[in-house]
Amino acid sequence: MSDHLSKSEIRKDAVQGTVEAAASTVGQVTTILTGAVRDLAVALGGFATEVFEIRDSARKASREHEAPGHGGQEGQDGQDAQASSSRDSRRGARSR
Repeated sequence: MSDHLSKSEIRKDAVQGTVEAAASTVGQVTTILTGAVRDLAVALGGFATEVFEIRDSARKASREHEAPGHGGQEGQDGQDAQASSSRDSRRGARSR
């Protein structure tokens, strides 16, 4: 018996190989895009957290500044250190 392939079988094999390669490439690109979207969401979420913390710190500083009997710079320096420490601890928790 002859192992000779017909032209139509050769074409079928070529089309099958092309479809398999295309499907594999689409899968790889999808994986890359999914990872990129996830990384983008993490970065934007971190930025939004920073914005909220800055806003809250500014509001707190404004309230403390307007409160009667406020001691001046002492409270602001203490708050800045506390806000910075809070942000640093949150960053550490997010990166784990």
